Amino acid sequence: MLKYQQIATEIEKYIEDHALQQGDKLPVLEKLMAQFDVSKSTITKSLDLLEKKGVVFQVRGSGIFVRRHKRKGYISLLSNQGFKKDLEEFTITTEVIELNVIKPSEEVALNLNIKADDDVYSVKRVRYINGQTLCLEESFYNKAIITYLNKEIVSESIFHYIREGLGLKVGFSDLYLHVDMLTEEEAGYLGLKQGMPKLYVETVFHLTNGQPFDFSKITYNYEQSQFVIQADSHFL
Repeated sequence: MLKYQQIATEIEKYIEDHALQQGDKLPVLEKLMAQFDVSKSTITKSLDLLEKKGVVFQVRGSGIFVRRHKRKGYISLLSNQGFKKDLEEFTITTEVIELNVIKPSEEVALNLNIKADDDVYSVKRVRYINGQTLCLEESFYNKAIITYLNKEIVSESIFHYIREGLGLKVGFSDLYLHVDMLTEEEAGYLGLKQGMPKLYVETVFHLTNGQPFDFSKITYNYEQSQFVIQADSHFL
């Protein structure tokens, strides 16, 4: 984790630990620079990161303020950390359906920027929120980067393992949304009826060096899923 990312994490934890509310003011830029013993550019990058995440907003000439917290139970569509962090107050459990090492399909190879004879981990899971089906998740990991997975790891947070266990730095992601109707197979896993609505999300996750490592397809149970996008001026 880069220095500015570490500082952003510490500021966000400070906001959570002190239960700061929307409109509460954070220390001025100079004080933050002294507190973390870093340059103005590093603190500015930390604050820009927090602003993009919807944690703070900055008012020129007035200061740095806490932004309204997103509603409980909503999954951020802009998060690169996996949705488990968004649902910390809920019980998230996982049923592992498949865990295999396979050769990639043409679609998987294209999205992971690998060759047809490379190896990938294929993971299929059903995720539950407080005992209710949340989503069906099918993911493909470039085995040259994600060198080891087992059932215990994929039963928990794979992204936590990637960051903490493998020491990899997750960067940006490309996300594609599609609204459709459930297939018979999807409906069976989610405990719904074929033809009911679904939100289908494909995401390609990259490391900070731009290398894709995870191509995931997630089919959400419309009865349990709620989403949030916290936009700022970058989206206007």
